[in-house]
Amino acid sequence: MELLLVLLLTIFVLAIFVGFEVITKVPPTLHTPLMSGSNAISGITIIGALLLAGQMGDEPLAKILATVALAFATINVVGGFLVTHRMLDMFRKKK
Repeated sequence: MELLLVLLLTIFVLAIFVGFEVITKVPPTLHTPLMSGSNAISGITIIGALLLAGQMGDEPLAKILATVALAFATINVVGGFLVTHRMLDMFRKKK
C-alpha cells in the first residue's frame, strides 16, 4: 500500500513538472486558444462529480467534495467557452 502511494505521488509530481515545462514553452499567441480548448475537458470532471454524488448515499464528505468539484469544473468550462467566444469575436469582420 505504501509503495502504491509513493508511486502515485511520484507520477503526480512528474506530471506537475512536465505540465509546467509544456505550458511555459507555448508562445503567447497560442496560449489563449489552447487553454480555452483544454478547459472543455473539464466536462469529464463534471460527469465524474455527478456520478460520485449519485453513488454516495450516506457519505456527506463525498457529496460535499463532489459538489465542490462540480462547481469548479462548471466555472472552468463556462470560462473556457467565454474566452473562446471573445477570442473568435476578435477575428470577425467589422461591419
